[in-house]
Amino acid sequence: MKLTRRSAIARTALSALGAPVAGSLGAFQLAAQTSQSGTSETDARQAATRAQRMQWWHDARFGMFIHFGLYSVYGHHEWAMEQEAIPVSQYEKLAAQFNPKKNAARDWARLAKRSGQKYMVMTTKHHEGFCLFNSKLTDYCAPKHAAGRDLVAEFVENVRAEGLTPGFYYSLMDWHHPDGAKCATDEAARRRFVDYIHGQIRELLTNYGKIGVLWYDVAWPLDAQGWESEKMNKMVFDLQPDIIVNNRNKLEGDFSTPEQVIRAEAGGRAWESCMTMNQSWGYQAADDDWKTSKTIVRNLITCARDGGNYLLNIGPRGDGSIPEESVEIMSSVGRWMDGNGESIYKAQPSSVKRSAYANFTRNGNTLYMHVYFWPGSEVRISGLRNKVLSAKLLRSGTPVNVVQDEFATRLTGLPATAPDDPVTTIALVCDSEPVQDTDWVRKNRARGRA
Repeated sequence: MKLTRRSAIARTALSALGAPVAGSLGAFQLAAQTSQSGTSETDARQAATRAQRMQWWHDARFGMFIHFGLYSVYGHHEWAMEQEAIPVSQYEKLAAQFNPKKNAARDWARLAKRSGQKYMVMTTKHHEGFCLFNSKLTDYCAPKHAAGRDLVAEFVENVRAEGLTPGFYYSLMDWHHPDGAKCATDEAARRRFVDYIHGQIRELLTNYGKIGVLWYDVAWPLDAQGWESEKMNKMVFDLQPDIIVNNRNKLEGDFSTPEQVIRAEAGGRAWESCMTMNQSWGYQAADDDWKTSKTIVRNLITCARDGGNYLLNIGPRGDGSIPEESVEIMSSVGRWMDGNGESIYKAQPSSVKRSAYANFTRNGNTLYMHVYFWPGSEVRISGLRNKVLSAKLLRSGTPVNVVQDEFATRLTGLPATAPDDPVTTIALVCDSEPVQDTDWVRKNRARGRA
């Protein structure tokens, strides 16, 4: 089986407990309980501060992933080095060609902001082992090759300039380091390699100011004990007390990372679905299987509905330019977010989900009906058990007429054609948290004559 980020990650009991309110008595009781039950001091510390640390991230709901490295020059997908069995000595030569335009990250950050995204996570080192930051632990990094500068520093500066939060992706697996595979069977190699990885994480979290997210990836070939992941996370939180971390260093972390699927976690655990815009993370020149802006908006709505985040990827070319298809799609998403972002940011899980042509998000007592396939002058919701106090087309603010009975909520007098693209959103203010029960409708609605 090809190794991907989809590797199964063991869960601990901590995730089922949810995120306690930071600083509350309950949080510290939870910390004590988890410590007594064998959970590490670092995990208990994370649990006690999780709600506070993660609030901005939950509010954001939408972020940009950037896969950028030597594979961007080659243009055959980010796994090309392994999937094409390219020798290290040959692959290294790409470093002499990798010289992206100055401040390419400015274009990325401006596109992210225009698209309605609130945070950005960039590959500081992917599986190929080439570092985009200035590392004292290796010469295999951008400042010491053709680029001649610290690309991570440029990224952070430009992300902050747009008012967004920077995050770092870092691959634990390394196809270039001489101990990257040998560490599984040779203790001396493991010691060297783990020290190297920990040292680079220390550099990343020391040299660039406050960072919002640390996004570990692929822990092959070691387990949590081999990676000394407890020690790793302790260092991370000592350096950046407010950071959030994912679960791919074989520990629970703060959030789970379903990849290329949208799948809510059980027990209220935080999650973020990461997806590509075509079939590739890194730039692949021949990959023309692009998602439409409608698909991306629908994915974002589903993530927000179920309490998750959507981390959508771009794969810049080797010169740092963004493929035109990505710009066009994301610009369309951004135009939709300009008028409908209220329905996504700070969205809370919605129990209203069932419709043949719409999806739903919620914030408090306001239900947002996202109509994917516009049926005409009237739309209906089955089994809404709340009184609707008012309704409007979200983008324009135009009031919508509401007719309700015990089975259906009807929104009438609407335009014959969809007033928004690619999805029209209607905001319904209810008298309490919106609840839907279509089973009740099925059981109680009058049937035909006997």
